Amino acid sequence: MKLYKLAPLFGVLLLALAASSCNRLKARDHLNKGVQSYRNAQFQVAINHFQQAVALDPSLLNARLYLATAYAQQYVPGGESDDNKKVAQQAIDAFQDVLKIDPSNITAIASISQIYYNQKKFDLAKEYQQRRLKIEPNNPEPYYWIGVLDWAVCFPRTQQLRKDNGIDTPKDPIHHPDILPPIPEKLRTDLAEKNQPLVDEGLQALSKAIQLKPNDADSMVYLNLMYRQKAEIDPDDDTRQADLKLAEDWVNKALAARKAGTASGSSETTAH
Repeated sequence: MKLYKLAPLFGVLLLALAASSCNRLKARDHLNKGVQSYRNAQFQVAINHFQQAVALDPSLLNARLYLATAYAQQYVPGGESDDNKKVAQQAIDAFQDVLKIDPSNITAIASISQIYYNQKKFDLAKEYQQRRLKIEPNNPEPYYWIGVLDWAVCFPRTQQLRKDNGIDTPKDPIHHPDILPPIPEKLRTDLAEKNQPLVDEGLQALSKAIQLKPNDADSMVYLNLMYRQKAEIDPDDDTRQADLKLAEDWVNKALAARKAGTASGSSETTAH
């Protein structure tokens, strides 16, 4: 083919490249404007800029991530209105779009889990924390969240069982207001079938979180709470009392860790 016959093709390619380059520049301009609006808490304005950035340059990952985050900022945790649920789904869908490009994006994975947690969709939230663990197995945070999510299923189930069967009142409310009567064997057996796997998983996950982050008071608090759930389904009184003792020990460790953290923070402030 003669060169003069290729000239129109080259011209089309150059125009396409120029248009693509121009779109990328416009996309980055919208991204920058969106970030500025986001920092000023003008989330709807920011969303408009991020949407335009994504339309102009679909490969611009930061624009997609900011768009999803801006949606998430507009979601009110626990709100049951249709509009609020719609915003939550928009955020989840936008984070999913990020994961289509970058399947290991921790921010997107953790954010989806957080939204599901706030919606009390604990199984879905845990799926994303488990996905996160595969990517960063030495991060204590997903282990902590798995423990929290397991407890969030066990605790209300136990409370509802006690309420339904009239065993939610202390025998000695004056001297021991926090000690409830043991759950009767038949009810306890049924509860154990549902809660035992979650209790075991939660204890293991929280113990791993503390192994990776020894002074994590939050994980200690949830270990306390999970041992109390274990005590609810223990088959005998000796085991139950031992687990309640462990729960108290973790409460004390959490208080000590927080006190030490506060003292350390004060010292650092004084030093400056």
